[in-house]
Amino acid sequence: MPVLAADVFAPFVDCFAGAGGLSLGMRDAGLTPVFAFDSDPYACKSYNLNIGDHSIQASAEGITPERIVAKTGIEPGQYALVCGGPPCQGFSVQGRGDPVDSRNSLVVDFGQIALSLRPALILMENVPAFFGHRGEQERNALLSNLHHAGYESECKVLNAADYGVPQVRRRAFIVAWNPDRIADFRFPAPTHYEADYITVRDALKGLPEPPDDYSEHSAFPNHRKVHISPINEQRISHVPPGGGRADLPQELQLPCHKSSNGHRHLDVFGRMDWSRPAPTITAMFDNFTRGRFAHPEKDRCITGREGARLQSFPDSFCFVGPKKDVARQVGNAVPPLLAAAIGTVIMERMRVGTDGPRRVRQLTLLQAAE
Repeated sequence: MPVLAADVFAPFVDCFAGAGGLSLGMRDAGLTPVFAFDSDPYACKSYNLNIGDHSIQASAEGITPERIVAKTGIEPGQYALVCGGPPCQGFSVQGRGDPVDSRNSLVVDFGQIALSLRPALILMENVPAFFGHRGEQERNALLSNLHHAGYESECKVLNAADYGVPQVRRRAFIVAWNPDRIADFRFPAPTHYEADYITVRDALKGLPEPPDDYSEHSAFPNHRKVHISPINEQRISHVPPGGGRADLPQELQLPCHKSSNGHRHLDVFGRMDWSRPAPTITAMFDNFTRGRFAHPEKDRCITGREGARLQSFPDSFCFVGPKKDVARQVGNAVPPLLAAAIGTVIMERMRVGTDGPRRVRQLTLLQAAE
């Protein structure tokens, strides 16, 4: 197969796309988004507002290759990539993951959708615990289906901070490729190391305070204060940068924390540190009672725009919906900068085609998770 032109057309499909963090990064790397779906109506609206008018509200069960081809005009075998992040709640190790969560089967559904389009590459993102015991059944089923279809695969846990995202966020990735179209794939090398990680201060630089009246800032979408109770304002005033519930005076601690003041959940009622990357931005980052989500010095939770910056979204990216829906969209997204780093490698491999060198590998999931 000849080397592809530098301006190769690389159409891709994004499954469980959410607001479009993965799509944005892939687009920035040079791929072209042509179809996306998600079950969240607000996420679809955000995606269509910012990425392109091709995301539909649908469940995985309602997606067929015929429906995708009808929307895109692109036949199976002509797609560069099918990517997606199936829901991860059942694989979580945060105490809420249910190993028999019905959503876990969406991993296999994702694989079936991807294989039906016969793309050059397939990319799936999930929580690191997906490489552990909780994800074993779904992981093995997905990899088996990929390999039986002739795809080779690589698995790895990446930390978003290693790629310029101002946030410590570890995520599991599986990339599979068709050896008839792609010679090989290697995950991108880090561009940043701990000594030069992008910090909260770097990320929030130049962003003004949100209006005191809880309205949205006129120049920065999704930048508005979050209402918190007077007692929580009092609690947050006692927490230093980088601190958490252990810093609260005894009289302000919750009863459950007084009776069990061990090492669990010490991040709750926590404040970010200017000099470090943010902790993992979750779907509930707008509530400092759920983690280290308070502003580094102001006695408030971070705003939707601040969370979006910490996820590496540009200020021009506007999220649609009520506050809780915006937080969920931001927190569930793949950081665009991390996606772009992977997308850049994908574009390189697409340009090389099968002319590049191949390697023999034996990569265990234990190695991938290290």
